[in-house]
Amino acid sequence: ALAARAAVVRVAPATDPYPVVAAAVRRGNALVLCPTADRVAGVVRRLRRDGVPVASHPRDWALGAAGATVVGTRAAAWAPVGDLAAVVVIDEHDESHQQEQAPTWHARDVAIERARRAGVPCVLTSPCPSLEALGWGELLARSRSDERAGWPIVDVVDMREQDPRLGMLPPPLVRALRSDARVVCVLNRTGRARLLSCAGCGELARCERCEAAVSQPASADTLRCPRCGEERPIVCLHCGKTRMKARRQGVTRVRDEIEALVGEPVAELTAAGRKADAPAPGSRVVVGTEATLHQVGRADVVAFLDLDQELLAPRYRASEQALALLARASRLVGGRARGGRLLLQTFVPHHEAVQAAVLGDPTRVADAEAERRELLLYPPVTAMAEVSGPAAGEFVGALGVPPGVDVLGPSDGRWLLRAPDHATLCDALAATPRPAGRLRVAVDPLRV
Repeated sequence: ALAARAAVVRVAPATDPYPVVAAAVRRGNALVLCPTADRVAGVVRRLRRDGVPVASHPRDWALGAAGATVVGTRAAAWAPVGDLAAVVVIDEHDESHQQEQAPTWHARDVAIERARRAGVPCVLTSPCPSLEALGWGELLARSRSDERAGWPIVDVVDMREQDPRLGMLPPPLVRALRSDARVVCVLNRTGRARLLSCAGCGELARCERCEAAVSQPASADTLRCPRCGEERPIVCLHCGKTRMKARRQGVTRVRDEIEALVGEPVAELTAAGRKADAPAPGSRVVVGTEATLHQVGRADVVAFLDLDQELLAPRYRASEQALALLARASRLVGGRARGGRLLLQTFVPHHEAVQAAVLGDPTRVADAEAERRELLLYPPVTAMAEVSGPAAGEFVGALGVPPGVDVLGPSDGRWLLRAPDHATLCDALAATPRPAGRLRVAVDPLRV
């Protein structure tokens, strides 16, 4: 990889990427970027154990500038490194490498440019490389048997064949929950219920002000509108009854059902952290959003209760992001030799992301995504910018329709600008005067 100077190393989730880092530091002072602070601490600890002078950014900023290997999260992409000899980006696909605040930038792109200017090799590692990475460097991977062994056993539950009265708890999941295994259940819907209907007349529960579908937060005595924030008691506006059915359950409701099923405490974890009245994360069964995958260190089974929410999300990177989520879960359970399992509940079992996880073959997603984006003209085939904020309308009005730039929108107060390349797009953005007021311009946004 280092001899290729511009390489993408595809490593299975259970495969350790540290040998790439170790090879880079043998060339001299390296810049190593990791997606999270925990990964940074692990790499720093192993390098120091190997006797390598290492600076943990930003605490050891001066040491790195004087001459040492620098390890850090995305901000370290700008850190000075004395006598830079190589650049390594761990998990280049991880969205943590993207700076969300304006001006937006991606640590991978900064690292690639730094290596180019310094004339040193740059290596990106990932279990599921992004199309941007695959279009940039030479792909290197282990043999199919070795790579597949680095992915866990995957059980696909075809929800089309399950009894709909069982909801999100079909027999394969029940067997896992009632075993002695440590189980993590992932559902990216917070609260008790995200879609409700009246048990009497069947009408959907909607907001009386804006008519949007209301949800039931963790507190069980109110309904709340996610659009306008209006709250009201649990009463059907059509017939006046007070009993509702959950058509789309949230994490809290699922946790209550699993707790009743297994007869033991079940922990609930979300991005906001553990609920005050919930069992500690040491519980055998944990239910939560995808943030749970970053808060739990090890599991025997990770079950995605509604994987279709990720596979069919209205985002052009949905398949890529779904596979990244499965790769993250795979690290919790380990490879096939360890016996860890993923349990995927879906109505589309033949989706390319599901098959990529089953076969341990990320090229299935990469090939399908490349063809799809070529047809739809999405990055990296084109360059795209999302313009939002109170001043977005005035900015887009001043922008007009520059040659080579398509203006799409507005939609929910956002505009998308699309151009054949970044030079055309950025020249048009730079030539437009900035109006007063808050304005956010995100180039190649990850969540559109």
